[in-house]
Amino acid sequence: MKSQVAFTDEDDCESCTLAYCWWRTATKFDECAKLKLDFPDVSILTPRLRLLRELERLALIAPDGLNELRHKLLGYRSGDFWVPIGGINKEDMDIPSLNTILLVGFSGSGKSSLINLMYSILGRSGLIPFAQTSSGSCSNYTTMYMEEHNVLRSMRSGFCVYDSRGFDYGRTREALEELSSWMSEGVHHNQLCLRYRDSKMMTDDMENNDMGSSSKFVLRRVNCVIVVANMAEIYQALKAGDLKPLEAIRQLFCCAALRKSNENPLVILTHGDLLSTEERIDGRLKICECLDISETNGVFDIVCLTEYGFLEEECDPVSAYALTEVVYRALLISDRGQLPKKRFHHRALLILLCLVRFIGVCFAFLADVCSKLGEKEKLRI
Repeated sequence: MKSQVAFTDEDDCESCTLAYCWWRTATKFDECAKLKLDFPDVSILTPRLRLLRELERLALIAPDGLNELRHKLLGYRSGDFWVPIGGINKEDMDIPSLNTILLVGFSGSGKSSLINLMYSILGRSGLIPFAQTSSGSCSNYTTMYMEEHNVLRSMRSGFCVYDSRGFDYGRTREALEELSSWMSEGVHHNQLCLRYRDSKMMTDDMENNDMGSSSKFVLRRVNCVIVVANMAEIYQALKAGDLKPLEAIRQLFCCAALRKSNENPLVILTHGDLLSTEERIDGRLKICECLDISETNGVFDIVCLTEYGFLEEECDPVSAYALTEVVYRALLISDRGQLPKKRFHHRALLILLCLVRFIGVCFAFLADVCSKLGEKEKLRI
């Protein structure tokens, strides 16, 4: 039994509920339902029961909470969620005009599909695709450029979401190096993402097309990272005894460059509808255990039903609310991680430090040259 359920207008309310409350067919769900009558100590619950309680929380909040949370995002401006910490005023903080959320993951994980889902839920765009995906006839397509998306479709939006090129499971070191450069140097729209395995002809064509326009776009500092993982692919690999996809996700998640204000990156698990109910729950628990994170906090199971011709919030309000909550949490992390402005004396000290280092390198070079000249003179004598 697959957890993705298609339904028609003639289906009753109970069938519609089962379409997105897929976990209610799981074993031990009755035990979870009994917990609603009291307030047990969550710490003594098993990971499975805690996960079921979290899914029930989303189902309870989703119908009314979606519009409330969406309204907060529509009115959000960069820095709105900042709170005074460390005795520094907001005017002294280096808050950008837009907070930047970066989606990263391996090829086929569903990053572009999530972008389209954000447009559908937050921008009310319906089924219009704004990002090309690798589904259907374009199964070999991969995002070759960084793409900045205004998912609210608003001129006053306080944040943007970046879609990035997927990494390769077999080249984890290359992925970590590229990711570290994005975090340290920033990203911009239409930024070319070339890899070592790309053909020479493709590389030359893209570099020629990229030279004229990409430099004109604003370079943005990444404020929050969301790791997107294909849960179905990882779980099927685990069943076959292949640990490579899970280990690759762990290395990506644990990359030191992704840490902002001691916060872990957010995680979105996709393609869970390709698994049975028990596999879907077991897959999430195994991934969270490998990443050493809570199975109920900071990780979300989201199905991109828009690819199948449905409007997400109409047929699956739980996924719609979960995706909205991901964006909301990403903005909380972004504003909590804002840094103070660098004052003049800070810049002066930085320049002085660079000058001292340069002088030190020059003296080291001169000492090396003099040492070699002295040795030659001794040999000549």
